[in-house]
Amino acid sequence: MQKIPLLDLKVMHDGIADELREAVAEVTESNWFVGGPVYKRFAANFAAYCGVDHCVPCGNGTDALYLALWAALGLGDGEGQVITVSHTFVATAEAIAIAGYQPVLVDVDPQTCLMDLKQVEAAITPDTVAIVPVHLYGQMVPMPELNEIARRHKLVVIEDAAQCHGAAYDGYRPGQLSDAATFSFYPGKNLGAWGDAGAVVTNNESIARAADMLSDHGRRTKYEHDDVGINSRMDAIQAAVLDAKLRHLDDWNKSRRQIAGWYRELLEDDDSCVLPAVDPKAQHVYHQFVIQVDDRDCLLKHLNNEGIGAGIHYPIPVHEQPAYEFLGHQPGDFPVTHELCRRILSLPMFPGMTRSQVEHVCDLVRSAVAV
Repeated sequence: MQKIPLLDLKVMHDGIADELREAVAEVTESNWFVGGPVYKRFAANFAAYCGVDHCVPCGNGTDALYLALWAALGLGDGEGQVITVSHTFVATAEAIAIAGYQPVLVDVDPQTCLMDLKQVEAAITPDTVAIVPVHLYGQMVPMPELNEIARRHKLVVIEDAAQCHGAAYDGYRPGQLSDAATFSFYPGKNLGAWGDAGAVVTNNESIARAADMLSDHGRRTKYEHDDVGINSRMDAIQAAVLDAKLRHLDDWNKSRRQIAGWYRELLEDDDSCVLPAVDPKAQHVYHQFVIQVDDRDCLLKHLNNEGIGAGIHYPIPVHEQPAYEFLGHQPGDFPVTHELCRRILSLPMFPGMTRSQVEHVCDLVRSAVAV
C-alpha cells in the first residue's frame, strides 16, 4: 500500500534543513528569545513580501484577527455587527465574538466557495461596523469589489488571510487594499512556523501601532502601559524559522500550482468530481485542493483505507456549531454552505508531491466515484 499524507512537512523541512538549523542557532546563540533582531527582521521581510508598510507578528492567527479588530475598531459591547462567512474555520467567528462584536454570517459562492458579495451588501445594517472576508483554500475574495462596498457604507475591512500566504487578486496581496489582513503561521500553512504564530499586516500606521501595543500588554515602554492589552508575542525561534522559510515560499507555491494542474489534468474528464473554480484575476496558492463529490464520506473512507490522507475543510459550518447557537440559525439558512459541507473533500497537497503520487490519488478517486 502506497501511503500519501494530506500534508508532508518533512519533505519541505528536509530540503532546507541546514537553513533552519542556522536560523534557530542564531536565536540560541543570541539568547534573545522574545523580540530582538530576528523578530524585527522577519516583521520587516514579511511586510515587504506582502507589499505593505507594517507587519505586527503575534502569537497565533486567531489573536491576529482579534488584535486587528481591536486596533481598528476598539472592543465592542456586543451591539456592533461584523459580516463574515459560515464556511470557515471557527476561529474567524471566534475572534469577532471575543472582540465584542456580533458575527453576521453570509453564504458563499457555490463555484469558488468564497464570500458571496451580493449577500454581503444585503446583510449590511446600521449596526454593521466591519467585514471580514475569508480567503479560503488559497484563493482571495475579489477585494477591489468588496472594498468598494465597504467604502460606500464606511465599513472597516479586515481580511482573514490565514490560508493565503503569497496569494493575490488582480495583482493585490492581502492587506494592500483593506484596513488590515491577518495571517496564521500554524505549521500546516503554506508558510508555517514550528508552533503557533500569526501576524497583522497593514498600511495603516495607527492600526499597526495599536496592534503592536495591545499584543504586548498595552505597553508603551517597558513599565508604562497605556492600555489593558494581552500577551500575544511571537517568540524569536518562530520568527527565525518563518524568516528562513519565507525565502522559499514562492517556489513552494509554484509547486502547489503545478500539483493542482496535475490534479486538473487527471480529473477534469470525470463528471463525478467538481474541481475547484479559480477566478481568472486570482493568483491561487492552493493551501488545499478541494473537490466536490456526491458520496463524499464513502470516498473519504475509501481513500483513508488505501493510505491516502484526504480530509474535510470544514465538515461543520459555523452556523451549525453548538457554540454559535446564540446566532439563531437553522442549517438551511445558508444552503450553499450546508450543501458544500456534505460534498467537499481535500486531497493531498504539499510542495514536493510527485506526479506519480498525484496519479495514484487520482486513480483511487476515479475508481471510487465510478462505483
